[in-house]
Amino acid sequence: MLVLGIETTCDETAAAVIAREHDGSGKILSNVVRSQVQEHARFGGVVPEIAARAHVDLLDGIIGRAMQEADTRFDQLSAVAAAAGPGLIGGVIVGLTTAKAIAMVHDTPLIAVNHLEAHALTPRLTSALDFPYCLFLASGGHTQIVAVVGVGEYVRLGTTVDDAIGEAFDKVAKMLGLPYPGGPEVERAATQGDPARFAFPRPMLGRADANFSLSGLKTAVRNEASRLTELTPQDINDLCAGFQAAVLESTADRLSVGLKLFQQRFGPPHALVAAGGVAANQAIRSSLQDVAVKAGTTLIMPPPALCTDNGAMIAWAGAERLALGLTDTMDAPPRARWLLDANAKAPAGYTHTRAGF
Repeated sequence: MLVLGIETTCDETAAAVIAREHDGSGKILSNVVRSQVQEHARFGGVVPEIAARAHVDLLDGIIGRAMQEADTRFDQLSAVAAAAGPGLIGGVIVGLTTAKAIAMVHDTPLIAVNHLEAHALTPRLTSALDFPYCLFLASGGHTQIVAVVGVGEYVRLGTTVDDAIGEAFDKVAKMLGLPYPGGPEVERAATQGDPARFAFPRPMLGRADANFSLSGLKTAVRNEASRLTELTPQDINDLCAGFQAAVLESTADRLSVGLKLFQQRFGPPHALVAAGGVAANQAIRSSLQDVAVKAGTTLIMPPPALCTDNGAMIAWAGAERLALGLTDTMDAPPRARWLLDANAKAPAGYTHTRAGF
């Protein structure tokens, strides 16, 4: 089957075509991504209205290029998939409405994809991976440990009670005057810093649940920075190194607990999978490898280009759902909030404004 995937939930305008074979394997025929980083850089973060307008301006051309690179006609498509949430609602509306128009004109099935499910299923596109497996989803808007039991079957084992990991990286970068996007800048500065100079807390360390918390660590970085009369480049490097070291230790502890909870409920996982933009951080990737080895499982991480938002992951999730006969009607709604585990409840003390993420 051939599936066109459209992704517009944040600040990447993306489209891709994938082929899913009868044996369940997949092949990316095209994957076109247009980042809006330059449009948002001067604001120090994503501005929803600017993102939505950019999607309107860019999406038709991105889809056309994806179809051309895949050497595919619209009447050859088995389905059109679009990220229907969670995300910035203006962008979600643009992508989903465009997908509906294509589906109506060409009488093609529509699949409204949960953006988080797309991240969860991407490893099955790049690896021969069976269910169930344990997913660590970490990005600017999401930090979750999820048991991926099957297509459409997800159990959240842990989440953040405040900031997402990627969000914390970005906020630390901003308070230290580093350029946007901040995550890669913090990672770069940390390689030149002393992680032991500042005594930062390790949030949630040793707790029986698998939840995360980053706000206290972020505040600790701010407090240490404010005590310094004038931040030198080395001060910034050391603050970033200390912050990243604390995130690594906390994440390793939280994942170890999450994997134990997974085994208690579902038996040994076929793999520990990392997805989302934070999984592109090389220090975090190394730390996750250690966690997987200690847990006696395999670490699987899609290539960095498939960890960040892209159309191929949406197309693949659409293909996985289509193979089970799961399609949507034209009244499928765009959603700013859309839980991957519909039965999940916010943990005690949850303070994040993105409660539906």
